[in-house]
Amino acid sequence: MEIKEEKFGILSNGKKIKLFTLKAGDLKFSLTNFGATWTSLIVPSKNGKDDILLGYSGFDGYLNNKQYIGVTVGRVANRINNASFKINGKTYNTDTNEGQNTLHSGRRGFDKLVWNADTYEEKEGVYIRFELDSPDGEGGFPGNLKAVVNYGLTKSNEIICDYHAKVDKPCPVNLTNHAYFNLKGEGNGDILSHELILHASSYLEIDKQSIPTGQIIPVENTEYDFRSRRKICINNNSVENFNGYDHCFAVDGKPNSLNPCAEVFEPSSGRSMKIFTTQPGIQFYSGNYLQDLIGKQGSVYKKHFGFCLETQHFPDAPNQPGFPSCTVTPGKEYHEEAVFSFDW
Repeated sequence: MEIKEEKFGILSNGKKIKLFTLKAGDLKFSLTNFGATWTSLIVPSKNGKDDILLGYSGFDGYLNNKQYIGVTVGRVANRINNASFKINGKTYNTDTNEGQNTLHSGRRGFDKLVWNADTYEEKEGVYIRFELDSPDGEGGFPGNLKAVVNYGLTKSNEIICDYHAKVDKPCPVNLTNHAYFNLKGEGNGDILSHELILHASSYLEIDKQSIPTGQIIPVENTEYDFRSRRKICINNNSVENFNGYDHCFAVDGKPNSLNPCAEVFEPSSGRSMKIFTTQPGIQFYSGNYLQDLIGKQGSVYKKHFGFCLETQHFPDAPNQPGFPSCTVTPGKEYHEEAVFSFDW
């Protein structure tokens, strides 16, 4: 096992940004403390090694990362309807950055902040501990919040994600990572031939603004049924005829337990990925809004050139009494886990 630390960039205020590379098992995993962002993941296959994460060649790309590529999202991932919510009868207004709604905590979420970072070894893996203090009122959210996110790589070819947060006022919290995957290798075409399983018997219905209606719909006999492995591309249609997914699925299993939630297989490379989570939902996004984005070493990311599987609480949970609550209170720590396991 190995941990490498190097300079990655510098901000206009003089803050130095670092890049960390973890090696364990057959994988090599790189992250930066700017946005606690995943920047690369080298995975073997039957054809050789590839970087399976979309990203940028250098730090400057992450400064203008409008697609949230690889970032850690907080305080609240996904969408908040009308950029507002109530707690104990008081209305809080959050930043609007997607029409009249809040997406991924607004204009300056955790993805645009510099995290404190320390590396360590534990048991069968190497880890980075990211810490961030968010002051009362930041982005419109109540209370002082301390977030601790541990990302690790194990000898068993697993990425371990451990999310913690504490607050001094009741506040919604929903942390996740927004990595874009392509198991063929970043820049190697679209992901529509990838084969997907979602351990989810239902999904959240959304309106035209991608805000949940509050209805949780069975996937049976719909295009959202991935309970048996099938290609992401609906009925083998062409990219031009495929609008794509940006939906939250309700994970089957025991609440607050580490449940299997997704499996992905890519036939040409033989790579596979399995995901486990303690969270109630997983957002499947098929890269619908990637449009000629310049990525690593000249790669051009087009529509559907990457997919996200974001383990999380349900979108707009603060405004949906029928959804599992994501409101954290003083004295009760937020703690969620996710595991990404790779094979080839």
